[in-house]
Amino acid sequence: MTIRVLLADDERLVRTGLRMILEAEPGIEIVGEAGNGIEAVDKARRLRPDVILMDIRMPSLDGLEATRRLAAGPPLRSRVVILTTFDLDEYVYEALRVGASGFLLKDAPEAQLVGAIRVAADGGSQFAPSATRRLIERFATSAKPRDQPPGLGDLTPRELEVLRLLARGLSNREIASELGVSEHTAKTHVGHILGKLDVRDRVGAVIVAYEAGIVSSGGG
Repeated sequence: MTIRVLLADDERLVRTGLRMILEAEPGIEIVGEAGNGIEAVDKARRLRPDVILMDIRMPSLDGLEATRRLAAGPPLRSRVVILTTFDLDEYVYEALRVGASGFLLKDAPEAQLVGAIRVAADGGSQFAPSATRRLIERFATSAKPRDQPPGLGDLTPRELEVLRLLARGLSNREIASELGVSEHTAKTHVGHILGKLDVRDRVGAVIVAYEAGIVSSGGG
């Protein structure tokens, strides 16, 4: 399957560099470029890419608001991966909360860039890297707990246990090992959690876990 990617960054040189890297990879196609958030939203809705690499600081409309508009608009299967210069940028946490599937540092190795795109296109089956977990933990601990989100009370005790493991960044295989169950069973639990919480992916479930206060930066 070919992964269709939209590049959204206000710096032409950055877009050119990303295009050169990604076009050399088998199974990845660049379907368009955008120089600001307004263009990104428009082209995402017209081109319907699998993955959008979204710079967070752009003119006219920044990547945060563009991500929010895409998440709030007509349903898209596109996954947003935020591009940022700093791994502790306060805007990135908010972007994850409003619908992005993860984030990537602009100076990340090429293999990490390609891997992030493939993971996002796969629907978030692999949780975000440790840097994303550190960012979520840092800003979740400073955020005030919100009202219990719909669906949280519908989780079974086992599903709550799995959600806590998700918040630690464990993969399905690691969750299965931790609980002494099969990987298929772990995957089924994760699917039920996403459905009950009405979130798109594992990142969304982790955000809910932190905001609801059922886990903290200490993992408890």
